[in-house]
Amino acid sequence: MQLTPFQLDSAIVALRTVLPLEYPADGILRHFFRENPLLGGQDRAFIAETVFGILRHRFFLESLTERITPRSLVLAYLVKFNGMNLRELAPLISESETKWLAEIKAIKLDTLPLAIQAEFPEWLVEKLKQFMADADILNLGFSLQKSAPLDLRVNTILGKRNQVLETLSLEGIEAQETPYSPCGIRLTGKPAINRHELFLSGKIEVQDEGSQLLGYLLAPKRGEMVVDFCAGAGGKSLLLGALMNSKGRLYAFDISEKRLSNLKPRFKRSGLSNLHAQRIANENDIKVKRLAGKIDRVLVDAPCSGLGTLRRNPDLKWRQSPQSIDELKAKQAAILSAAASLLKPGGRLVYATCSFLPEENQQVVQDFLNTHPQYSLLNCAELLAQQKIPLDTGEFLQLSPLLHQTDGFFAAALTRVEAAKPE
Repeated sequence: MQLTPFQLDSAIVALRTVLPLEYPADGILRHFFRENPLLGGQDRAFIAETVFGILRHRFFLESLTERITPRSLVLAYLVKFNGMNLRELAPLISESETKWLAEIKAIKLDTLPLAIQAEFPEWLVEKLKQFMADADILNLGFSLQKSAPLDLRVNTILGKRNQVLETLSLEGIEAQETPYSPCGIRLTGKPAINRHELFLSGKIEVQDEGSQLLGYLLAPKRGEMVVDFCAGAGGKSLLLGALMNSKGRLYAFDISEKRLSNLKPRFKRSGLSNLHAQRIANENDIKVKRLAGKIDRVLVDAPCSGLGTLRRNPDLKWRQSPQSIDELKAKQAAILSAAASLLKPGGRLVYATCSFLPEENQQVVQDFLNTHPQYSLLNCAELLAQQKIPLDTGEFLQLSPLLHQTDGFFAAALTRVEAAKPE
């Protein structure tokens, strides 16, 4: 595609709007597109790809120049990472910019410091060095600089995976089964699936394969009482409802009215009848306490740093900090403790995050087990094998874009082995 002056200027203005990063980048960009209705589909695609590409490579791009401007970042990104040659850009740039961009093109990435190559902030590299070798940090960084594929979950209440694949194939949409999730489909490219009849009729939902696997790890059965403790917009709740074949009772709790209202149209499309979405004030809400000791399965997709989702949300690198991680750890411990109190003896709880930091994962689980002897750890690989899912990452489920082509997920499965002792 031949870059137009309008597209270049629009990308620069969009980047200037996004870069303070006071809010999530995807939300700011959506607002920018609403405010600029004259942008066509191709323009929007170019702007989104450029802005997110810059966020993925910002440490490198900002190391190139003392005077960082949205224009210099856009031009440097197009030349270094988007494969645009200087001849194409010549009509749009000055002589001094041409000279500067030629120098950038010649820079070898492997001569730069680890943090810049991996595109991680220094504080994160220091944390990773405590449990990873430099080469592994680099490989993790490279895998998170790529854009994520588009994964779908087939709603098994309304359709079968082979039927959905057939429909997509007939329409020229390239797709294949996901390697692990029994109801997952991975698309080649990024078609506008939210306008597709399969989506509008509730037969498919957009959901990363890693997220789907959490449902199979919890493995709720028909007729059980199940709680999705931090339901958000309800993607996992809908999966749990489908696994229960809409039999039994499924509570979707969240503290955000807005997130739960996003669940309503999805629930309506889903064909489920057993889902009860409820806003709670906090993890100690009376709605939670009245279910203590009564629940068969609890999913805790805990609020976390989200660092495992950097392919989709590269702006999180600037919106998280060591201080925010410490705050999250305290919140995670409180939520896990409250959620675990819901389990009946023999019940199963899955604690999950989309982070790869042990302090949000293994450490939270271990601290909980140390203070709650009536719970014990289950082996995630064995639980997945029971679901005929051939994925063994050991006792904990640990997924990475590098090894599994999913977002970075962690999960631990716990069971309540006895009733709590009266205090």
